[in-house]
Amino acid sequence: METTKKIRVEVLSGGRTGYQVPIFLKGITTQKVYTKWLNRKANAHFKRDRKHSGSKFTRQEYKEAIHKAVQESNSRDAYTGKLLKWELISRFNNAEAKLGKRKYMRKFAQMPTVDHVNRSHKKLNFNICSWQVNDSKSSMTLKEFIKLAKEII
Repeated sequence: METTKKIRVEVLSGGRTGYQVPIFLKGITTQKVYTKWLNRKANAHFKRDRKHSGSKFTRQEYKEAIHKAVQESNSRDAYTGKLLKWELISRFNNAEAKLGKRKYMRKFAQMPTVDHVNRSHKKLNFNICSWQVNDSKSSMTLKEFIKLAKEII
């Protein structure tokens, strides 16, 4: 029983170095960049959810849920199926964005981001999608977003 628990903890934490870069991202991003991105995304969602909805989940649980979503994405946008540009993670620069405005921002349209899937107090559920899709979806539920997309087309 003790061995099983040890293995489970190691898998959840990604081993000694943290959450391992998924195989499909090897050669696209480094462990250091992936870890930085995962930490930043988990912290941002943790703080925002705690402030807006009083979420009781821990930072670690956010990290686990986001890492799981990355693994399940297989490098694709959950909504469009398009390949995401993982080489762009942790490269966005606010100062350059202010100078370059829309031209700069367009370069990051397919950058992976984390989207809440129907927020719940019982379970953390995330999808990985492009910044462009996430920005368009905003705080809508998936059902509301699809309805809007159909109205547009």
